[in-house]
Amino acid sequence: MMVETVIAKAADVESVRFSAPDLARMRGFLEDFGLRAAEDFGDGVLRMRGVGDAPFLHETVEGEPGFVSLAIRMRRMDDLKALAGAEGAAVEAATGGGWRVMLTDPDGFRVEAVAERPRVASLAPPPNNAWNIAARRERPGEAKRIAVRPAHVVRLGHVVLGVSDMARTWAWWRSRFGLLVSDEVRAPNDDVAALFIRCDRGDEPVDHHTLNFASLPGVPPKFHHAAFEVSDLDDLMAGGRYLEEKGHRHDWGVGRHVLGSQVFDYWRDPWGHRVEHWTDGDLFDARVPTNVTDIPTMMGHQWGPAAPPDFAV
Repeated sequence: MMVETVIAKAADVESVRFSAPDLARMRGFLEDFGLRAAEDFGDGVLRMRGVGDAPFLHETVEGEPGFVSLAIRMRRMDDLKALAGAEGAAVEAATGGGWRVMLTDPDGFRVEAVAERPRVASLAPPPNNAWNIAARRERPGEAKRIAVRPAHVVRLGHVVLGVSDMARTWAWWRSRFGLLVSDEVRAPNDDVAALFIRCDRGDEPVDHHTLNFASLPGVPPKFHHAAFEVSDLDDLMAGGRYLEEKGHRHDWGVGRHVLGSQVFDYWRDPWGHRVEHWTDGDLFDARVPTNVTDIPTMMGHQWGPAAPPDFAV
């Protein structure tokens, strides 16, 4: 893929925003999924947080069901100012503190670049999350008892979007956010069908992918899923059982992906938006080169059930 001049660098994905006709119903699902009510800023937006230090991870505005936008956290204020200058956009106060610049990518996806948003106090992790595995004994003299209850969502890990033109999309995102490609997925005709993209934080290991773009013939640009990291495998399994008992729609899982390696479990919110619990993903620093692979590898999994027929679309 062509390398563009980098304007600024992103630190991580921050949050996602949706619209839905019933905020109370969305809140009920998200609480069952493992999110908790965040601070109410009095603007009519439902905001939900995890147990980590982000002030909110998921927003919902009242309206027709749909994906609205995602937020990307910039490394520092200078990155945000550079982005604003290059785009001819305004730096304005962001909800929850800090500053933001609003952008629109080539397929019309709205992107909120934020900087200096204050962190909040982390909440208590789940009990009994130590493991006695063969290589490491962490829980001597203590029995493990896991309650069936909502998972402990810690943070938003990645967002996946279907795009219309991979080269155009990558050029736009790479130049504005200084991203790196972990996996380049080639179609049989050697076109780039998907990119698994991580942030560049130098020597600091980061998630295998913060963003994933896919371009499939005949499939229009659209939101695919948002993935939320949970505390560990017990947390994922107990949280999934809780969602099942509450009657929510399961989509795919539990299994372990090939690209990224994470253990996954996908669910649908009341309006069909796909959201993922995940744990134990790969971490790469900036020195790890791009891997080139194929579509069967991307769609494969190391263990677990087969993907549903509509997962790719």
